Amino acid sequence: MPPNRPAYLLSALLLAAAAAAVGARRHASPAANATFAGEPVYLWPLPKSVSSGSRTLTVDPDLALDPQGLGGRSPAVAEAFQRYRGLVFAPWAHAARAGRARYDVTRLTVVVASANDTLALGVDESYAIYVAAAGGVDSIVGGAIIEANTIYGAIRGLETFSQLCVFNYDTKNVEVHNAPWHIQDEPRFAFRGLLLDTSRHYLPVDVIKQVIDSMSFAKLNVLHWHIIDEQSFPLEVPTYPNLWKGSYSKWERYTVEDAHDIVNYAKKRGINVMAEIDVPGHAESWGNGYPKLWPSPICTEPLDVSSDFTFEVIFGILSDMRKIFPFGLFHLGGDEVYTGCWNTTPHVRQWMDERKMTTKDAYKYFVLKAQELAIKLNWTPVNWEETFNSFEENLNPLTVVHNWLGPGVCPKVVAKGFRCIMSNQGVWYLDHLDVPWEDVYSGEPLAGISDREQQKLVLGGEVCMWGETADTSDVLQTIWPRAAAAAERLWSQLEAISAQDVETTVLSRLHRFRCLLNHRGVAAAPVTNYYARRPPVGPGSCFVQ
Repeated sequence: MPPNRPAYLLSALLLAAAAAAVGARRHASPAANATFAGEPVYLWPLPKSVSSGSRTLTVDPDLALDPQGLGGRSPAVAEAFQRYRGLVFAPWAHAARAGRARYDVTRLTVVVASANDTLALGVDESYAIYVAAAGGVDSIVGGAIIEANTIYGAIRGLETFSQLCVFNYDTKNVEVHNAPWHIQDEPRFAFRGLLLDTSRHYLPVDVIKQVIDSMSFAKLNVLHWHIIDEQSFPLEVPTYPNLWKGSYSKWERYTVEDAHDIVNYAKKRGINVMAEIDVPGHAESWGNGYPKLWPSPICTEPLDVSSDFTFEVIFGILSDMRKIFPFGLFHLGGDEVYTGCWNTTPHVRQWMDERKMTTKDAYKYFVLKAQELAIKLNWTPVNWEETFNSFEENLNPLTVVHNWLGPGVCPKVVAKGFRCIMSNQGVWYLDHLDVPWEDVYSGEPLAGISDREQQKLVLGGEVCMWGETADTSDVLQTIWPRAAAAAERLWSQLEAISAQDVETTVLSRLHRFRCLLNHRGVAAAPVTNYYARRPPVGPGSCFVQ
């Protein structure tokens, strides 16, 4: 089947059921409206196509998984089902179940066409959901069905199904309101990322896993792990074991096993991990273990461009990391390279003079050589936009350019035939605490790009959680709920996003999603804070903060 196109196994069955129930339905347009009969659709991010009815269904606390298709019986689907059942039902739900009670939804059928569990950029994340009463007039299949081409589409469908399930405190039942539901969904962009910086402040593995869990709730699918920077080098590199002497302490490090654990944990939630080493700048911490990487004791970054040892270490790091990070993209940084001390370090200056190089030439040489090493290991290089701004005509054609300095960069990048990721710091840098959620929501990766072929070169976007003022105590409330605003921009159809009233429909839906995060144990800050991550200023419901 063609990639990225839904091809559901039971679509004819579902459409027949939908037609039989048309009298009881309210319908969405092909690009889902954010409201039905004046009520917001409390699904985040907004699906591509939604239709619903007016019934309330009860869901059995002993909800059973009925796996179908080649991929339905995969361990990843079974694990995801158990995770979501734990989120939907209270721990006491089974014990409180009435013995002879009748429930409308007693099983969840998950049909997955492919058993291939390869997780790569552009993997098919599409899915369809149908929810109706078992044996009812509006159902010829009963219960709930999720259909997907891949395991990862099924995982996205499970998240949406979990958001349809609401606990009724009066009856102590889990219910699905406005049934029957028929949802067809797929993401707008293949790359929907969150940068996490563990160099400025070390984050324990369990905290990183909490971030990964929260990303899956918003259907983000790339964790950009900015592991290393000038302040600390916390990662174990077996080939060069002294590198992590650059960590803050021996208790603020990641072993190879830790990194594998994080990658595997993320994969089970449909999230790729894109690692980064930022060269040649932002690398002072490397020299704590290997001082020869510094041009001199008073010139500790950029790394020594004149030394073969520098590139031997880079290749060693990349080779070791390639065994950990299977994702096809690798971030090589390349931003904020201040080359002045190369000029004032005699042996580096002599090396440049012998090659008739300026410091700009040496910067270009370094970036291109690092790209060659990454490509040799079958990685696609990602670089911050300064590389494009400085020498776009020399960049490897495979390069993905990562925008951050401001708007208007991706149009220039794709016009030259390169691919682009948007992270405009004016709207998508989460450490900018004075950027309100409305501005985050307004960020548009395709702004200024009208050519359809050039639009395809925009992979998506990424919100960035730089760690200078964020650690375990406040990282989650700095990320959320503002990251959710970008997540909907990256997943949902532009027509549906644009049709919503930001101050009413979107705000109400985002309040609800923030409360959902809180219920799931995610320390998401109030939505309408003037400064992000600030606690509430007084008593009140999470639905209006």
